[in-house]
Amino acid sequence: MSLGDAANHKANEAFDHIPVIDLGAAKSSDSDQVKLLASHIREACVSAGFFYVKNHGIPKEVIDKALSVASRFFSLPSEAKEKLDMAKSKNFKGYHNVLSSNNDPMNRGDLHEGFEFGWEELIPKVDDKKRQNDGAMAGANVWPSEEEVPYFRESLLTYYHAAVGLGQLLFPLLAIAMDLPKDFFSDKTRNSAALMKVLHYPPQTGDVDDRVIGIGAHTDGPDVIIKCSPAPSQCFTILWQQPGIQALQVLNPEHQWIDAPPIEGTLVVNLGDQLARWTNDVFKSTIHRAINRSGVERYSIPLFFGVDYNVPLEPVPSCVSKERPSKYNTILAGDYIKSKFEETYGYSTK
Repeated sequence: MSLGDAANHKANEAFDHIPVIDLGAAKSSDSDQVKLLASHIREACVSAGFFYVKNHGIPKEVIDKALSVASRFFSLPSEAKEKLDMAKSKNFKGYHNVLSSNNDPMNRGDLHEGFEFGWEELIPKVDDKKRQNDGAMAGANVWPSEEEVPYFRESLLTYYHAAVGLGQLLFPLLAIAMDLPKDFFSDKTRNSAALMKVLHYPPQTGDVDDRVIGIGAHTDGPDVIIKCSPAPSQCFTILWQQPGIQALQVLNPEHQWIDAPPIEGTLVVNLGDQLARWTNDVFKSTIHRAINRSGVERYSIPLFFGVDYNVPLEPVPSCVSKERPSKYNTILAGDYIKSKFEETYGYSTK
C-alpha cells in the first residue's frame, strides 16, 4: 500500500489508544526487520501522529539526573530564574514563567514554567561549526550559575545529547516509512536542529478554571481541527513524562480526548510541523494538551527535533498529486520555527 493510499485508508479511523513500538530492531542488519519496524511507525504516523517507544537506549540514570537538577532550578527564587528570562534573548532560549505562554487563544495561559536550550557541546568549543547556519534561531544558550544549581548544564546536556541520538535513530525509520531512501534526511540533519525544554507544572488545586490548564489544546503542526495556536515544533517531539501522573491527552478524529499516560521505560514521540509539511499532511500532527489535575507538581522534558534551520520545508513528490495538491508555501525551517515561538509567547525578537 502506498503512502497516499495508507493516508486515505486511515483518514476517518478514530484511534482509541496510543501504540507502543519496540525499537529493538532499529539497528538490525536484517533489512526485513527494519522495514517491518518502519511499517509500524508509518501506521502510527498516519493514524494517530503519536506513539510510545521502548528499548530507546537512554539510560534511566541519565533521565533521573536531568529531573533532579530541573527540580532544583525551578525551586529557586523567582528573581534568580527571571535573570534568565527568554524575553531577554534573541533566540527564545532561557526561562519562561507560569502563564507566560499560551498555546490555545481560548485559554488564559499555560499553567507551567519552563527552561529551554538548544545544541551545545558538553565540552565547549571555541568554534562550533554546527551553529554557523542557524539563521533566525542563531544564538547561545543561557544557564544558571554552578553555585545556584550544581551540575545543571552538565546533567541537562547529557540527557539532551542522548535524546538527540534517539532522534537520529528515528530519522532513517521515518524516511523508510515515507517510501523514501533511508538516508533522505542525512544531509538535512547535520547540525542537530534540536531544542529541549524542561517543564514544571504546579499543582492545580482548589477551584478549577477550565481556561487555565498545563498546556492548552494545540497541534505541533498546521492541520487544525479546533481553533488553536500551534506550539513551537519541528519534525517530531521526544517526550519524557513523570511516572504516575496522567496529564497528556490526544484528540482523535471523533473529537474524543485519549489519555497518553506515562508507561514505565518508554518515551512518547509525536509528529510536528515539519513532517506534516514534508508529507503534505499525510503524516498527522495531532491536537493534544496537558492537564495536571493530580493535585501534585509534575515535570516533563520534551525534545523538539527537526531538520537543520537552513533547510527549505516542502512536500516530498510522493505526497503530492492531482488529488492531493501541495498545501504549503516553501519556507526555511529556522524562519518557520521562529514564527511559531512568536505566536506562542506573544512577542518578536526583531
